[in-house]
Amino acid sequence: MSAGRGGGEAADLCRCVPGTGGVACCFLRDYGGAFRMGSFDWDLTTGSMTMDAGALRVFDMSTEEYDGDPTTLSSRVLPDEGRRLDTMVTHALKDGSDHYGAYFRVRLRSGAARWTHTEGHIQRDGTGRPRRIVGIVRDASEEVTEHAARLGLDEGRRKRTSVVEGTTAALAHARTVQDVIELLNDSHGLEYFGATSLVVGLLESGRIRLVAEGPEGAFVPGTRFTRVDEPYPMGEVIRTLRPRFIDSPQDFADSYPILWPHISGLGITSAAYLPLIAQARPIGALGLLYSDKTGFSADERNLLVALGSSIAQSLQRAMLYEQEHDLAEGLQQAMLPRRIPDVSGAQIAVRYRSARLGRDIGGDWYDIIPLPGGRVGAVIGDVQGHDTHAAAVMGQLRIVLRAYAAEGHSPATVMARASVFLHELDTDRFATCTYVEADLATGVVRVVRAGHVDPLLQDTDGSCRRLPVEGGLPLGLSAEFGRLDHPVTTLELSPGQTLLLYTDGLVEKPGSDLDEGLRWLSSLVRRGPRDLQQLADHLCEAVDEQGGEDDVAILLLRRQGAYFPQSGGRLQQHVAQSDPEALSSARHLIRAAVRAWGAGERSDEIELVADELITNALMHTDGGAIVTLRMLSGPERRLRVEVEDRSSALPRRREAGESGVSGRGLLLVDRLSDVWGVESRGSGKCVWCEFIVNSVYTDRT
Repeated sequence: MSAGRGGGEAADLCRCVPGTGGVACCFLRDYGGAFRMGSFDWDLTTGSMTMDAGALRVFDMSTEEYDGDPTTLSSRVLPDEGRRLDTMVTHALKDGSDHYGAYFRVRLRSGAARWTHTEGHIQRDGTGRPRRIVGIVRDASEEVTEHAARLGLDEGRRKRTSVVEGTTAALAHARTVQDVIELLNDSHGLEYFGATSLVVGLLESGRIRLVAEGPEGAFVPGTRFTRVDEPYPMGEVIRTLRPRFIDSPQDFADSYPILWPHISGLGITSAAYLPLIAQARPIGALGLLYSDKTGFSADERNLLVALGSSIAQSLQRAMLYEQEHDLAEGLQQAMLPRRIPDVSGAQIAVRYRSARLGRDIGGDWYDIIPLPGGRVGAVIGDVQGHDTHAAAVMGQLRIVLRAYAAEGHSPATVMARASVFLHELDTDRFATCTYVEADLATGVVRVVRAGHVDPLLQDTDGSCRRLPVEGGLPLGLSAEFGRLDHPVTTLELSPGQTLLLYTDGLVEKPGSDLDEGLRWLSSLVRRGPRDLQQLADHLCEAVDEQGGEDDVAILLLRRQGAYFPQSGGRLQQHVAQSDPEALSSARHLIRAAVRAWGAGERSDEIELVADELITNALMHTDGGAIVTLRMLSGPERRLRVEVEDRSSALPRRREAGESGVSGRGLLLVDRLSDVWGVESRGSGKCVWCEFIVNSVYTDRT
């Protein structure tokens, strides 16, 4: 880069990045045209980052290699440095900062590391939400080297110290033992210390279990598990609680004659074995193996001991996380349904993805409940909290909700009773939940939502949209505040349409609101596979890629177009007095059944007569009504409508009154139906009518 051209780029950056122009111009004066520097523009809404040619040169990357995705740059940034940089940027976005700056190292094509500096300016909208970051990135290798020289630091010592500090910072993000092992192998710390590889053993019930084996081909048969009192270096450092530095091959052979013959061909010239001590007790041992050095200086020994202490703390934390996670996950899995029943007329896929952070698991659940009359109930819910107590509450709530639904109660009643149960339970937890009652023969779906996220609906063409459902308070809270009237939303699910129920861990992402998460999920479903099981896997994989730290439950229900009764079908609905939701649901049921059973040519007549019979029962009796639709087989296909009530008084035809409003009910029934009648049934009666329907329903798509 020429001096003139470098000055132009820096001048552009001074204008582009508020608050950093002075820095850019200062370094321009110091280093002139030989200075590598460029700019970036990061759109936080789309996730894309634009890098100019100068910025790409800092990363030793060509324009052809960069696709606009910031994660592409991770191949150049040292892993521990990348984690530290990500943490710093995340904190700046969350705490309201308007800028940040940091030094980090990038890996060049040659394998060498280069110190780099970045400074970014955060642009926010009127609500304070970050929308964009513009900034500079520059080569800071000369600056860092000169600074170290002025302090009189030895470059090798500076690098080793930096590795210990960087490794310690990176270990703070490790959650499992495997995370710790992979981080140590991938952080280039071994390379800076000159080590060839590492071995790690954990102390379990008086034995040492090997969890990292060292270089390929180094595993010694019979050493996967060894006793502490056996003559191996790991056992020695655990017994004595002191590090053991092996300065030469001869030292190794003399000190450990049982082990040395098995590894003498690996070219090991020295080794450092460190006890891993946490809370004043040994938890294992770490071994660093070298192939190009002998002896350890006092400075190197001190740094290695510091490294061992940091690794010990991280391993103990990781072991605790794994134990707690296994306990919580086992409890969670025991509380979820062991199997999902086969449901005629539907395809169903369920998934549960556990959280990745220790005990952060427990509250999410799903369930499929066979219901009377051939219907099916689908439940998705989330108990507040992420611990074993949340899992225990979830298990109890799932059982009682399932019991209430199986008894045949309406969706609103099921939710009200479940809320009262949770309120009376000895817990301070509440739960969000969505309960769906689906009649797959007709496609009528009734949905109750208690503080939960809205479901999604995928159409037959693959498009996906949010399904607004009127909601009530979460379970437990609705009982506490005396608001148990959970509203019911009735809709119709066409053949091939899919209902998506899920918990908020699927759509909640750091730095974005719920609407953004729902748009992301809709797009993900739209682009995903059409096979239901593959789609469920696809959603879980997407959460893993996003680094989701919450547990997620998913339930997908797709209505199959091939399921409908040609004869012998039977649907039933109870309609209570002063219950407009039940009356509306019954009308939906009738309309959907008429279409599904191939009676479309008489749909208006059937709906009008059925509505008249229901209205008469509600107006002229002191109880509710039971509406039954059934398809009768025979020489002629007939659809029969029955309306039962608790009154023994038989209806009679009469002329319409002077107003012309009443008195027309049975006249309509007589004129529009092919045959009708009245039957006494116990303490009540049944008014029925039949319609001849000869057409055959063929639209199964």
